Amino acid sequence: MVRINTLNDALNAIVTAERNGRPQVLIRPASKIIIRFLRVMQKHGYIGDFEFIDDHRSGKIVINLLGHINKAAVISPRFDVKVADIEKWVVNLLPSRQFGYLVLSTSQGIMDHIEARHRHLGGKILGYFA
Repeated sequence: MVRINTLNDALNAIVTAERNGRPQVLIRPASKIIIRFLRVMQKHGYIGDFEFIDDHRSGKIVINLLGHINKAAVISPRFDVKVADIEKWVVNLLPSRQFGYLVLSTSQGIMDHIEARHRHLGGKILGYFA
């Protein structure tokens, strides 16, 4: 079976493991986008540490969960977002303005919507977590 969107599979595995109360989850295959998305989640305290395991194939990631994720999803297709339109996407996608983050792929790397607005960058929207 061919995987179409590995980031979507990874986020679904994380949300399912959180709902089931598991302390860890194994994600495979690993990719650079998944690792950078996880770094944004870790920076905001939604997940604990994670470890990349190189198995000389596509790799695995073991993530320690903290129980803080309510929802995480991928936006497909990856729409272009201008700096002026970020607020519109935040209102449409996030459950509340007080918590949750959009994750954007910009020319300076993958970052959340607050950092992108601060750096005055637009980009493609990858997904969100709350």
